Amino acid sequence: MTRVRLSVAERREELLRAAIEQIEARGVAAVRIADVASALGVSNALVLYHFSTKEKLVAAAFTHAAEDDLAHLRKLLGRRTTALKRLRAAVRWYAPTGQAKGWRLWIEGWAVALREPPLREVTRDLDRQWKAALAEVVAEGVAAGEFTCPDPMATALRLTALLDGLAVQMTTYEGAVSRARTQEWVDEALARELGLERAELTAQGR
Repeated sequence: MTRVRLSVAERREELLRAAIEQIEARGVAAVRIADVASALGVSNALVLYHFSTKEKLVAAAFTHAAEDDLAHLRKLLGRRTTALKRLRAAVRWYAPTGQAKGWRLWIEGWAVALREPPLREVTRDLDRQWKAALAEVVAEGVAAGEFTCPDPMATALRLTALLDGLAVQMTTYEGAVSRARTQEWVDEALARELGLERAELTAQGR
């Protein structure tokens, strides 16, 4: 069967999504150009035409995944509702109990970023943008009188650190923390950061 001819942009998108799937399945260290090519039924040469080395392919794949995550975050935070509802929706989606995909991918990325400067820049930029987006909505909620928070950026840092740490525990050590307990801790942390009781958070954040 003849393959549909794709534009350069479409082909790159296809290759990046295949690379993400292969990294999640095999890990960064084990994945090969040949694995990505085989998954799509194309030649190694085609993959190398678009990404001249495995390192460049991996960095581009993580950038692509980061852009997808950030686009969804901005969609959640851009809704026409209260800052509290937007924050809770974003935190619930990002938390390892939510619908966010790819925690295994990001744990792999953090590990490799210790040794690979290009990937470190990708993960660092994603981290900065996440914190900035959350801090902005926290500041909006403070300005609107919905809750109190003396330092929105510090709040964003503490929340993302908690969520990342819980994701590592739940992904690496199955059963280490229950989903119910994790959600409870996340709600408690968000309420504490915003000067609310947990009951207020759950009632207003629906």
